[in-house]
Amino acid sequence: MTRKGTACQSPAVKGKRRCRMHGGTNPGAPIGNRHAWKHGGRSAEVVSAAQYLRQIAKLVGELDR
Repeated sequence: MTRKGTACQSPAVKGKRRCRMHGGTNPGAPIGNRHAWKHGGRSAEVVSAAQYLRQIAKLVGELDR
């Protein structure tokens, strides 16, 4: 889309869905890019561990009643 809201008139880059000016040439960060990490607080391991702890806390709370 252009600033006017109309479709871009440039052709898409070969094998991509966007033109070169709107992101077709940028492949994004490499897979497994560790340089983009700040702290890892939202990593899959941390999220699954927090989910596991919530489930345990829920079970303990039900036993307490």
